[in-house]
Amino acid sequence: MSVVTASLDGAVATIAIARPDKLNALTPRVFAELSTAIDEAVAQGARAVVLTGEGRFFCSGADLVADEYGYEGLPEDLGELLEEHYAPFSRKLAALDLPVVTALNGPAVGAGLSIALSGDIVVMGEGGYLLLAFVNIGLVPDAGATWLVARSAGRARALEMGMLGERMGAVEAKAAGLVTRVVPDGEVLATAQAVAARLAAGPALAIGAIRKQVAFALDHDFSATLDHECDNQRRLGRSTDFAEAIAAFAEKRKPQFKGQ
Repeated sequence: MSVVTASLDGAVATIAIARPDKLNALTPRVFAELSTAIDEAVAQGARAVVLTGEGRFFCSGADLVADEYGYEGLPEDLGELLEEHYAPFSRKLAALDLPVVTALNGPAVGAGLSIALSGDIVVMGEGGYLLLAFVNIGLVPDAGATWLVARSAGRARALEMGMLGERMGAVEAKAAGLVTRVVPDGEVLATAQAVAARLAAGPALAIGAIRKQVAFALDHDFSATLDHECDNQRRLGRSTDFAEAIAAFAEKRKPQFKGQ
């Protein structure tokens, strides 16, 4: 039985964690199937990905309890678990050349928050919440949550969320810069898919470069970022999409981007 579902509508792939009875809790198998689904979506020509969950949670974080499908619960060496499963998936999302939209159909907790905030655009239902729950069980944030929260909301908010382990509602999360859009709960997936469709119709090379360029800027100084922008602009200035955009402007029509 699969723990992930995937579908392709045009150039938009929708991938969902499908463990609603376990609140979409994470196991190594979940990460493996998510990775496979992403690879298959790229191979099938997807130009944008929507990540979501089934049921009333986006993701409740790591599964703490063994199940009937071979999962034995958390191992003694949690660092090894992160190195082998959590960190590779976080790096995979960061390295993608296509945009990722996360559709928070419900609460995003622990490492589930990490996946949620990995989206380039984060759509959250107004009834959901974010929770860095690690401290409540004597652990530290993982799967990139430390970087994602601190870079988005700042040091003070990251420390408060990390050390107090309290829920943050959708309105506060948007105000803190952690999510992009807050919509009625029943409109989360449709909104995320509409955003993804718009991205998929755009200049794929530029969009892929923008997501990585922003990440680069967060870890480098101004001068290095200027150099990085020059390199990207030099490459994209020779792209078919740029030539099409210039032609479309001259002809007063909408450009038809091909991602080339």
